[in-house]
Amino acid sequence: MNNKKKTSWFSYLLPYLIIILIIAGIVTIVNMSNKASITYYEGDIIGSISEPTDDQIKTKAEGSVLWTERITSIKVSYYDGFVDISGKVMKSNGKRDGIYSFSSRITGSESNIEVLSYIFQNRMVDGSNDNLYYGNSKDGSEFSISNPYASNFWTDYFPIICISLLGVGFVIFLISRMGSSIAKSNSQTMDFNRSRARREDNSNVRFDDVAGCDEEKLELMELVDYLKNPVKYANFGAKLPKGVLLVGSPGTGKTLMAKAVAGEAHVPFYSISGSDFVEMFVGVGAGRVRDMFKKAKQTAPCLIFIDEIDAVGRQRGAGLGGGNDEREQTLNQLLVEMDGFSDNQGIIVIAATNRADVLDPALMRAGRFDRQITVPLPDRKGREQILKVHARNKKIDSTVVWKNVAKRTVGFSGADLANVVNEAAILAVRNRKNAISIKEVDEAIDRRIAGPAKKSRHLNELERKTVAYHEAGHAIIGLTLPASDVVQKVTIVPRGMAGGYVLSTPEDDRFLLTKEELTAQIVGLLGGRSSEEVFFDDISTGASNDIERATRIARAMVVEYGMSTLGPIQYESNGGSVFLGRDYTSNQKNFSGAVANEIDKEIRKIVDEAHQTAINIIKEHKDDVILIAETLLDVETLNAEEIDYLLKNRHMPEEKEVEEVKKSVEVTEEVKETELREEIKPDSKEENKEQK
Repeated sequence: MNNKKKTSWFSYLLPYLIIILIIAGIVTIVNMSNKASITYYEGDIIGSISEPTDDQIKTKAEGSVLWTERITSIKVSYYDGFVDISGKVMKSNGKRDGIYSFSSRITGSESNIEVLSYIFQNRMVDGSNDNLYYGNSKDGSEFSISNPYASNFWTDYFPIICISLLGVGFVIFLISRMGSSIAKSNSQTMDFNRSRARREDNSNVRFDDVAGCDEEKLELMELVDYLKNPVKYANFGAKLPKGVLLVGSPGTGKTLMAKAVAGEAHVPFYSISGSDFVEMFVGVGAGRVRDMFKKAKQTAPCLIFIDEIDAVGRQRGAGLGGGNDEREQTLNQLLVEMDGFSDNQGIIVIAATNRADVLDPALMRAGRFDRQITVPLPDRKGREQILKVHARNKKIDSTVVWKNVAKRTVGFSGADLANVVNEAAILAVRNRKNAISIKEVDEAIDRRIAGPAKKSRHLNELERKTVAYHEAGHAIIGLTLPASDVVQKVTIVPRGMAGGYVLSTPEDDRFLLTKEELTAQIVGLLGGRSSEEVFFDDISTGASNDIERATRIARAMVVEYGMSTLGPIQYESNGGSVFLGRDYTSNQKNFSGAVANEIDKEIRKIVDEAHQTAINIIKEHKDDVILIAETLLDVETLNAEEIDYLLKNRHMPEEKEVEEVKKSVEVTEEVKETELREEIKPDSKEENKEQK
């Protein structure tokens, strides 16, 4: 500590010392600029006069260069064989008037000094005064004769002392800097075992900012209430849960919910990522876990949030890295801290991951993570609430109905919906709009699904026509097949790698899919390929992705879901070793070669039947396909209302008619929802209580 104080004191004074040296140098340079050089020759002043008379001295003095100026001070120093003359003169004529310094050296002896003293003072100097004399001349000028061999502190010793002190100070400064850098490196070395958890005491996120997951919020709100009112739970003998694991797809709001807990709890909240524990040095991760819980105990009750815990909590016993792996040591320490011999009363661990399948079973058991909360993708109502939350501070036009937008965004996560609203705001600024309209929202959804529109991609007429009939084939199957999803939009504007696409969403959010619905998906995917066969008697590469997805669904129906004549037997599973890579060990085959042949036949049978169904539907509604395709070639994009009007009236609607169609659709949907609520409404108060 003392060394640090000395170093800081010297570092504080060093800038001022440098400034003083700079100022001294500037003053020296200025003085040198005012220095006049006057040359004296031996014959001009002294000549060979040994005992000059007054007339001779006067004559020489008047002819001397010195007397052409007014001398204010003169200093004469005698050395062996020469004499130094220095002083100051005042110029009264010329362009640069002022006082200037001069210096000169002449050869001679002590007698020359006597002559010079007579010249400058009109009197002789007694030689018995050790060659040192001070006096004033008749005109007021100062004259001094100094002994050059006499010592002078300010001229002889002070400069040396200053230079020595500056040198020593510079060396001390270098040594102190080296010492501080070494101390810093040593402190960083010792900091390896310190926790990287960041403490947050003033989070601005609240539970009101989290939408679309009401049941999950209730679980976490109960934790907050426990921290605020522990006595209420202690009266019933309830103990504080040690850990809560949030599991869900990416973007569903797990981290946001943890931030809301931090904002509502009003207790110390430590946040850290799972990757912050793992380092290249063995034992560092375990040390950081110990230090994190040590700090948490000092501020209990508190919360610890570990994001992406799968980075450190993967299953142990891989057989490849051995038992001394750094990640395994870190996990072992985490297991001990969460539920070991030491009691961590008042510490709640909240962890988030989207790979719960790879976590170690010891970490998942009760007593460590007592609660496992699954955060799913939001439903239609949740999507509407999320959209409204993210639209709070934005200018929204009255044409935007978030309820309708929520219907078009099936499968979107909370992060996707936040991105849609933000992209819509950016597009409104780009288009110089006063508010965000439904046009910008629709474009933002399309950009999220397939990327920005590539208007610079120019397709020839044959390609545009092929794409139009391809997408029209997809659309007509979605409009006619009962189990298909509802067609929301058809476009032939290129986006990403696709020349066009059809946006289809289920009428309601579903958690289960039937065999009929999966078969309808395969038929819809093959509709584009079938349309090309019917209208062009040829096929293109545009259906490659459709064929891939259709084959994947058909194979899953046979080997996983048991939806074939082979019976309810699972022939393949997606399980595998997480350490060897699931892609290498996935789809484990538990069947013989004969069964593999039967599986291939069943997959081919499902795809062929769906292909034939798609061809039959397109041939049956050939006129509708032509109408939609030719309209797409003109307008490029059709939404659900425009498609419905087009098929009924065989032409595109006017602007007024479009508004009327939208209103009628909204009224029809409201009537359907009202009827649905009436159907599920309980008949009595007792049933209502039971339902609650």
